[in-house]
Amino acid sequence: MHMVKKDKIILTDIDGVVLDWEEGFSVWAEHHGHTKVEGYQFVYSIGERYGMSYQAGSNLVKIFNESAAIGFLPPLRDAQYFIKKLSEQHGYKFIAVTSLSLDPYAHMLRERNLKKLFGDAFVEVICLDTGADKDEILAELSKKYQGNFWIEDKPENLKVGIECGFNGILMEHGHNMDHKEPGYVVKNWEEIYLYVINQGLTYPNTG
Repeated sequence: MHMVKKDKIILTDIDGVVLDWEEGFSVWAEHHGHTKVEGYQFVYSIGERYGMSYQAGSNLVKIFNESAAIGFLPPLRDAQYFIKKLSEQHGYKFIAVTSLSLDPYAHMLRERNLKKLFGDAFVEVICLDTGADKDEILAELSKKYQGNFWIEDKPENLKVGIECGFNGILMEHGHNMDHKEPGYVVKNWEEIYLYVINQGLTYPNTG
């Protein structure tokens, strides 16, 4: 791998930010006989979404994350176009920090999925255990990349990144619209793209 300038590295969560995990999981869960409750889109917990206990929901997520289906997730919204644009036209590269699974095959499928959709945009894929906190890994990465962009959809993880000195960006979903954490809130990758190439300068939303 050729050297990438440190300030041209963007750190990002994957599920719910880069890949549409919810879409992939919904199709898989339905195929396995699970149905969502009303108002599911405003709930983060998979157990609550499917009318089961928290533990049963967590178990289901782990099974899905370690299944072959995890290698075929679609891009989230306009992620494919703008991540490739940032990488190919502006020289940015990405480090994935994802609480996917410690299973080596799941890790390989994730890398393959990202490579197929985004080419060479991702220079490193860090896989933590399913649902794991990111406090330790973000503290470690901040020693090298403090001040760089950190993109998340889970407000708690965004807050940790900001406390570690990253420039936090939150990808908005139904389940995180009521968050009170700091960070720049976006609805899609076009907004991230504009924010990044303007080096974190914000402009009034004219939309």
